[in-house]
Amino acid sequence: MSDPLVLAADVETELVERKSRFLTRLYRVQGVEQADALLRSARTQHPDARHHCTALVLRETAERAEMHRSNDDGEPSGTAGMPMLQSLLHARLVDTFAIVIRYFGGVKLGAGGLVRAYTAGVEQAVAAASLRRRTELVVARIEVPPAEVGIAENAVRLWAAAHDASVEPTQYSSRSALLTVLVAPEDLEELAADTARWSSGRRTVEEAGRRTVDVPL
Repeated sequence: MSDPLVLAADVETELVERKSRFLTRLYRVQGVEQADALLRSARTQHPDARHHCTALVLRETAERAEMHRSNDDGEPSGTAGMPMLQSLLHARLVDTFAIVIRYFGGVKLGAGGLVRAYTAGVEQAVAAASLRRRTELVVARIEVPPAEVGIAENAVRLWAAAHDASVEPTQYSSRSALLTVLVAPEDLEELAADTARWSSGRRTVEEAGRRTVDVPL
């Protein structure tokens, strides 16, 4: 399964369909409470809008199951919230809250027209958004004596730059220095081989767990 995507920043776009204005907002959220607060704010900012339709996708965590929610907010059932939700799911977005604020233009769109408009609104916002890929990386650690820190840091940073890995600040103790690299699981063996090469077999890579991170596309 492909890694899910998340928003790097909130985004707002506008679509006009037969005189109706559809303002679409996509927010990165952590829970239902945050989404509810954003909806209240949107209603306050746009009190004259006819509808404030929503869709929410939250990823599974240790505290909750994956969550999908949608609301038509007075539009005919299934013509707004569900198409919005399907657009988020099709885009593989998680931890995302979508609001489409509709100002009615006086021309009825019909059920099919509403589905197309709300779908297009979210798709347009997704296309305009800056996205990140959420993935799980290995926390790899290399312990070296203080005298080897310069050589080790240079070698690790060169390797990381070539493999889109991330190097964290070196941690020091009285006896050694600890280098930490966040690396894709499939690259861990190559990191170990490279470490053995530049250290002439004296240093090894230890796996210290996994970490979920958001990386550029």
